[in-house]
Amino acid sequence: MKNRLKVLRAMRDWSQAELGGRLGVSRQAVNAIETGKHDPSLPLAFKIARLFDLRIEEVFDDGDGHD
Repeated sequence: MKNRLKVLRAMRDWSQAELGGRLGVSRQAVNAIETGKHDPSLPLAFKIARLFDLRIEEVFDDGDGHD
């Protein structure tokens, strides 16, 4: 699943480790989500969206072509 996590993280000048700490996951987990190797669980996706004050759809794109 495509996402804007790396861009959002960079806008706040957070490292992957910092973001992981804020989300309660490892730096490796953040990296896997950013690179599309792993899709976050639904609760984690909500947590990420809330952290950036966005809707899930504004962070993640499932590629289905619908808005």
